[in-house]
Formats: sequence, C-alpha cells, structure tokens
Amino acid sequence: MPLCFIEPQDAIRVIAESVGREARRQLVGELVRAWVDEIPEHELPTHYAKAIADLDEHDLSMLAAWHASLEVGQPIANRDFLVNVFATLGENKREALKIAAGFRGEEAFDAGVAEEQALETVLPRLSRERSRELAQECLELYLWDRLGCDN
Repeated sequence: MPLCFIEPQDAIRVIAESVGREARRQLVGELVRAWVDEIPEHELPTHYAKAIADLDEHDLSMLAAWHASLEVGQPIANRDFLVNVFATLGENKREALKIAAGFRGEEAFDAGVAEEQALETVLPRLSRERSRELAQECLELYLWDRLGCDN
C-alpha cells in the first residue's frame, strides 16, 4: 500500500512553483482541460460563452476554423455564431470549450496572471480522482522540466 502525505491539489501547487516557464504553461493547459472534463453537461454553454467573450479576432478565427473541420455549417469568426452553433456540436462541446478556454488561458499566462488564478479557481472544483490524475501528469511535467527542456 503506497503512503501519501500530501493531497494531490497541494502536490500540483508545489510542482507548479518548482518548474520552468514552459512546463508551467503546459501545467496550466492540463489544468484547464481537467476543469472542462469536470464541468456538468448543462453548464457547458455558459462556460463556453464566457470563454469566448474575451477572445481576440485571431483566436475567434482559429476557433471558427476548428468548427469548419466539423462541418457544422459555414463558420463565421464572431462570438454570436460560435455561441449559437455550440449546441450543435454534440460530443465535441467539451473539445470546443477546451480550445476556447485554452486560448483565453494562453493570453492570461502571457500577461502573468494565469498560473496562480487557474490554480485558485480550478483546483477546488476538481474531484479527488481527477486531482490525482492531474498530479500524476504534473509529476511527468516536473520530470520533463528537470531532465532538460528549453525554458
């Protein structure tokens, strides 16, 4: 039986403080994806609308291009179209939210606010099981960082 003296969420925080910039960027991305996986189905549209509300034109265009790959109609790179077509995405809703939230997270990370804000906002909302999975992914990121990636 393994012994564990630290909660998974605390381990994630410690690892986030112990790795370089590129590993932190990836950690925030994993955190966002874990959060999206935990959102109840009925809350997805609200979170999607919030995620795309602050996206710039470039990110909206990239998101519309992703929608085009699903052949859900002629995509338009504007918020109204993207919000309205969200309901037609079926099983791709979570992926669309992961992409939109990822763009938003990248902008926040570049501004220097994403890491701590993401940890404080998302970690308490994750199930214990998902926190354990994320801690394992973070441990792999830590090793990758320490074994010699470019930071």
